[in-house]
Amino acid sequence: MASVLIVDDAAFMRMMIKDILSKNNFEIAGEAANGAEAVDLYKDLKPDLVTMDITMPEKDGIQALKEIKAIDANAKVIMCSAMGQQAMVIDAIQSGAKDFIVKPFQADRVLEAINKVLS
Repeated sequence: MASVLIVDDAAFMRMMIKDILSKNNFEIAGEAANGAEAVDLYKDLKPDLVTMDITMPEKDGIQALKEIKAIDANAKVIMCSAMGQQAMVIDAIQSGAKDFIVKPFQADRVLEAINKVLS
């Protein structure tokens, strides 16, 4: 069973992803509300995958992605973006993100991205 760290400053968004993953036999390794927390939790939990919101306070998703990739070059991170964040998504992919999903989340797209990245 793959473990996933969910990172989003909105508790509601974390809950939505958690719900999709829990129903599909993924283990929730942990949750972070900002990029700084995400990096700390990644070090502690070593999850198989991270879903990372792009726009967050304290440390945004792209900065957190870069720090996680510096800790673990093989880290698998999927970015979560709102509509109209194409430039940030491109930056994230160039920084090592494996894929991205767009809000509002559609369960099938979330699962497709996760399964593709983990396979």
